[in-house]
Amino acid sequence: DENEMLGINTLEDYIRVEEIYQNRLKANLIKKGVNIIEPKTVSLSYDTIIGRNSVIEPFVTIKKGVKLKSQVIIKNYTVIESSIIGKRSSVGPFARLRPFTTIGEDVKIGNYVEIKNSIIGNKCSISHLSYIGDSKLGKNINIGAGTITCNYDGKNKNKTIIEDNVFVGSNTSLIAPLRIRKNSKIGAGSVITKDIPDFALVVGNPGKIIGWVNKKGQKINFDK
Repeated sequence: DENEMLGINTLEDYIRVEEIYQNRLKANLIKKGVNIIEPKTVSLSYDTIIGRNSVIEPFVTIKKGVKLKSQVIIKNYTVIESSIIGKRSSVGPFARLRPFTTIGEDVKIGNYVEIKNSIIGNKCSISHLSYIGDSKLGKNINIGAGTITCNYDGKNKNKTIIEDNVFVGSNTSLIAPLRIRKNSKIGAGSVITKDIPDFALVVGNPGKIIGWVNKKGQKINFDK
């Protein structure tokens, strides 16, 4: 093949060779059962791994160190770098996964969500407009729109840990270092500065415990 002998001496040469290489990468994945919609708009890395029956929508950029397992959906205008995404999860549109991010199975990462150096457990939902950094999330957690982990104090990157079955309401600020324990509920607009115990119902700025919830998330035993 004459393309094997192409040299790169100019930026124009580099762009031409890169296009040929990208076409080979994408053709190989398509043969293995990956649905790449509008391949010309998609950019992959030499080490990209994508499982069968996954879907890559237009204008997706996948950089170095990315592994997608089977039945994953990556939606339009999403950028992923050095991340692992579990089976049946969806990411995007307009999402960004920065390095050292691990997404579990059956997870929804929605539009305008940024995740960095974090582990997201199975069946979590971070549907829109959120930043999760230096965090570890358990399973079955809902992160409301506009929620952010405030992980940087000016000197150090601090960790946020959220345990299983936690509900975090919209526009919540989580001030790390922080641990939110299992089955608790955080009301919308709260600013959480201290660790939260199991089954607590918390609202306010700063967040205060105003009652408790049961395993179904229903309010019980309100304090006067």
